[in-house]
Amino acid sequence: MSAACFAAGDGRLRHGAALKFFWGPMDCGKSTMALQMNYNHARQGRRGLVLTRIDRSLGPQITTRIGLAHEAIEVTEELDLCELVRSRWAAGIRVDYLICDEACFYTVRHVEQMAELVDRYDVDVFAFGLASDFRSCLFPAAQRLFELADEVCRIQVEVLCWCGRPGLLNARVVAGTVAREGEQVVIGDTVDAAEVRYQVLCRRHYRNGDLGGNR
Repeated sequence: MSAACFAAGDGRLRHGAALKFFWGPMDCGKSTMALQMNYNHARQGRRGLVLTRIDRSLGPQITTRIGLAHEAIEVTEELDLCELVRSRWAAGIRVDYLICDEACFYTVRHVEQMAELVDRYDVDVFAFGLASDFRSCLFPAAQRLFELADEVCRIQVEVLCWCGRPGLLNARVVAGTVAREGEQVVIGDTVDAAEVRYQVLCRRHYRNGDLGGNR
């Protein structure tokens, strides 16, 4: 991004702040893109906060499956994003943007606060997350982001089902079977040995519960 896009020294973009939602299935590089976005803005002199909720590491950090990691603020149910930014400003710390990874796990109230940061405080918010859960239903926070975001972008890194078709849906696999019921958020991984794991499937094989012959 050209330095000419920025206002004189205050870290704000000339076109005004925006709420942008970047989404896609598992393994499409959402967290990697979040860290790249943070890097690109920081190298132009902007100051931002990196946030996450229920990262796969279960720690206050963003981690990626390609090995990148970055410290992050854990978004709890009680955290007020607007108050978080105002408290930093009160301490003399500039905040020009937020990177919100795993945004699908935030609350709808958090999404409303993202919009308020953009509209009232001129802070850019870049949110990254899944759209749908293991039942192929929208996460409430993702649905609200689709409704409120200035820009919605599907991440273009192609994820494939085991059959070679585009992977669209995130299946939860318990005891070797695609789960159809349960809590909306259950922490798991993509490795076969995990007690609860997740696998990206095309719509056909998600609906059939077919994990492939080698699974």
